[in-house]
Amino acid sequence: MQRYKAIVSYDGTDYVGFQRQLNGKSIQEELEKALYKMTKGMSIGVVASGRTDSGVHATGQVIHFDYPAILPIQRMQKALNSLLPEDIRIDSVEIISSLFHARYHTCGKQYMYHVSLGEYQSPFKKRYALHHPYRVNIDKMKQALQDVLGEHDFTSFCSTKTDKENKIRCVTKADIVYKEEEQELIFIFEGNGFLYNMVRILVGTTLQIGDGLKPVTELKRLLTVKNRQEAGPTAAPHGLYLTSVFYKPENQWFQTYEENKGMMVVDTTN
Repeated sequence: MQRYKAIVSYDGTDYVGFQRQLNGKSIQEELEKALYKMTKGMSIGVVASGRTDSGVHATGQVIHFDYPAILPIQRMQKALNSLLPEDIRIDSVEIISSLFHARYHTCGKQYMYHVSLGEYQSPFKKRYALHHPYRVNIDKMKQALQDVLGEHDFTSFCSTKTDKENKIRCVTKADIVYKEEEQELIFIFEGNGFLYNMVRILVGTTLQIGDGLKPVTELKRLLTVKNRQEAGPTAAPHGLYLTSVFYKPENQWFQTYEENKGMMVVDTTN
């Protein structure tokens, strides 16, 4: 079995998320169906860097899978893309060490969230950007986001449905880019990990600050109170994109493999 690593883009609008679920089609299911056809009936598990929720998009999701033959990477990419729906695309493929693990070797991710500020939402954006037709103070929002940089307990910015007990994460970038011609805000977040709905709650709360409904110190206060009920709304999923996944250096893969060996066996069968 040869291990392959691939970068995947997808429009998440018509999917229940990346992970297989019983209540609808998923990105993982479509990828595994394509591999099933390529191997003429062999079930091959696809492992991703992490889940994305229903409606969330990706331009830089990373997966790995073990294939029972060595194919040139261009042939592998072409074969998969020919069998996948048009809203899922394999952007690149590489042959990689069997020690590499798309999930357990991550050391950080980048997410972007798109907000359309125009009075009327473009029909070409309604699936890909949150419509927020209000005048916002971008400088105040940028100032507020500086308070989430560094290591904090993000309980206030995490869905109560999470199964994670440890809510401490380190955010290394929290910024906003404004595209004036398109009347669009792009929130950019980078960190060593993100909790369930964390980016979407940060966006929803920061927009309240931009609207003047909350003070510029609100994010700092919420980090202290550790109460999801006091934070702003969870922004809609269709504005969110997983754009990049960062990985540990190759010389750390074996150590991580040994630490997670038992968990990795379970994960690859999902």
